[in-house]
Amino acid sequence: MTPRLQAGKEMLVTADELQYDYQNDRVSAVGHVQIYNDGAVLEAERVTYDRRANTMYGEGNVRLKTKSGDVIYAERLELSQDFKQGFVDSLRLEGADRTHFAAARADRRDGDVLVLRSGVYTACEPCKEDPKKPVAWQVKAARIIHKEGERMVYYENATVEMFGFPVAWFPYFSHPDPTVTRKSGFLTPQFQQSTKFGFAAEIPYFWALAPDYDVTLTPMITTQQGLLMQGEWRQRLINGAYTIRAAGIHQEDLSVFVRSDGSTTPGYREDRGLIESHGEFWLNERWSWGWDAVMLSDKTFLQDYDLNRNTVFGQKETRSQLFITGQGDRSFFDARSVYYMGLSETDSQKQLPIVHPVLDYNYTFVPPVLGGELGFNVNLTSLSRTDADLDGINGDSCSSLSSDITRSNCVMRGAPGTYSRLTADLHWKTKLIEPNTGQVVTPFLKVRGDTAWRDATDRSYVSEFINTDNEMVSRGMPTVGVEYRWPFIAVQSWGTQTLEPIAQFIARPNETQIGNLPNEDAQSLVFDDSNLFAIDKYSGYDRQEGGGRVNAGLQYTAQLNGAGTVNALFGQSYQVFGQNSYAVADMANTGLDSGLDTTRSDYVARLAYQPDGTYTFSSHYRFAEEDFEVRRLELQGSAKYERVNFGALYGRYAPQPLLGYTEWREAVVGSTGLKITDHWSVTAAVRYDVVNDKLDTTNYGIKYLDDCIGLSVNYVTDFTESGNAENVHKVLFKIDLRTLGEGGFSTNIGSNTQ
Repeated sequence: MTPRLQAGKEMLVTADELQYDYQNDRVSAVGHVQIYNDGAVLEAERVTYDRRANTMYGEGNVRLKTKSGDVIYAERLELSQDFKQGFVDSLRLEGADRTHFAAARADRRDGDVLVLRSGVYTACEPCKEDPKKPVAWQVKAARIIHKEGERMVYYENATVEMFGFPVAWFPYFSHPDPTVTRKSGFLTPQFQQSTKFGFAAEIPYFWALAPDYDVTLTPMITTQQGLLMQGEWRQRLINGAYTIRAAGIHQEDLSVFVRSDGSTTPGYREDRGLIESHGEFWLNERWSWGWDAVMLSDKTFLQDYDLNRNTVFGQKETRSQLFITGQGDRSFFDARSVYYMGLSETDSQKQLPIVHPVLDYNYTFVPPVLGGELGFNVNLTSLSRTDADLDGINGDSCSSLSSDITRSNCVMRGAPGTYSRLTADLHWKTKLIEPNTGQVVTPFLKVRGDTAWRDATDRSYVSEFINTDNEMVSRGMPTVGVEYRWPFIAVQSWGTQTLEPIAQFIARPNETQIGNLPNEDAQSLVFDDSNLFAIDKYSGYDRQEGGGRVNAGLQYTAQLNGAGTVNALFGQSYQVFGQNSYAVADMANTGLDSGLDTTRSDYVARLAYQPDGTYTFSSHYRFAEEDFEVRRLELQGSAKYERVNFGALYGRYAPQPLLGYTEWREAVVGSTGLKITDHWSVTAAVRYDVVNDKLDTTNYGIKYLDDCIGLSVNYVTDFTESGNAENVHKVLFKIDLRTLGEGGFSTNIGSNTQ
């Protein structure tokens, strides 16, 4: 039977038999009925077509698969001939995206409107072992109206249930249907509580203006400070994307920003806000450019209103920058100008640098030159600051307001004035392997030149640390060296051992212009096993290692059959001729108290063991050269099982009074996670200050996650980033219902002064 529906379209029917009722003008298909109509498929035990009413009736195990892929189950179904009108008794609808509707009765109107009476909606799969078990969440409503043309679902007199218990009631609400990826409408509310603004509710509205741009408006209504308005514009272009975000508030209660001693915090102002923008665009497949820009009314606006909540512990500064980056097959280019804004109350904006700009370029030549790798590096750095950034040493305090600023009680972290430096180096190395003995010889060459302009602010104390004459300064550093390794390999039945002596000789002249140039980027010097064989152990360009040096060590590796890998290293560095750069102080005393500032350095060592993919252990040491005292110790371990993981790090560091660290520093950081079931898990992370005998950071969490819902609760404590010795306790709750959206709540539950 192929009745005509409309021009160009036919209905295909298959069944065990056809029965004709000529008196009532009906045709019935009986037994394993399948009807195909314009991409839709109707299956039932019996389907009756009433020609006079132009309707079809399906009875017995009715199954209708729509053109969009949704599947409707029912005991009885009535449809118009074109499947656009009808009603269903005892409906169950399974969406193509694993969503589920059910209703006592459903009516289809106008072809694209489905009305469910006494309806239920969920995106959760029923339990296979116990289908009657309550799902993680579902919405029950007197009426559920699905308007396919609008791609919206509307609920009337709705109750939200979680695990079978009602948790919320709404007289009316709506959301885009599960097929929608972006559509205008209200997003899930967010809730917060804080001593700064009281209780707050965020009600975001998303406005999809066009396929390539949209706006999100988020009023944050607070009980204590009034209305905080937020807005974000996003646009995607053919070669990139950008965002603009703004927020502002006129505060009603300034008393919460007054400390107990009567002093005020940066939030003590009526009008506060921010403007923020980010963008990145591709010039071609190798080059891109972009920006990050942030303007704030004050240092603590983000923290006070939890506007940087994507990071649990917040940020310490904002960074506004303009950049361009290029990546070649054997080259890299990056240039950017940067403006920092400190978010700590103790930050002085005049002490932070403005970078204008910093540029890095490197290139490796092809083909090899003289049998080795030839490369070229360029760095250009130009920055300025208004005031010197000073720190006290040897237990003394120090600031730019002090009347007694000397090298004996202060170091200068940043020099006032303007400093520009251009650095270029050409480097070459090759590796030679003796085929019979396996000895490895790596000769290397390097030529580096620096030209710098220094325009230091001439204040009485600045000349204590650097030369304040405004002048152009140049320096050069040729380097020649060789590294020698001879691995001895022994193979036994239980595994393979490798004992490898390593020696490195480096010859070059003394470092020049120490103290004539600021040290801005080479202050984070840490001597350990990772840089024992580095040609230059400084972390930046403003300092460079000079004089003749020998680095020597012994490395042992064992591959144990079925028992993992052991690796150990022990070594020392020696200044064999010329001036030891690490013993000559610059404005920040970099190199002093480093373990490299004597002719024979401290010993460094490493011991690591990985028995399998489950466990890892590593330890790093620095021992005093004169008495073998442990001056730096780091122990790290991790274990990962099917349901449990652990991680721990212990650190103990000797005092470095010439760098401002007058006491031993000792701490333990630990984390663990336990997957209790397939859906439930707990996590914990702590940082314990051994010296002060306290837990200063904790994060405990519990999480539930399945195919339709995510729930998490975290309890966090941490020192605030405002510079106050105040331990903040915060609870964060987050819920994510698949297809409905996500929401959350955070609250500060108290604080205590340390």
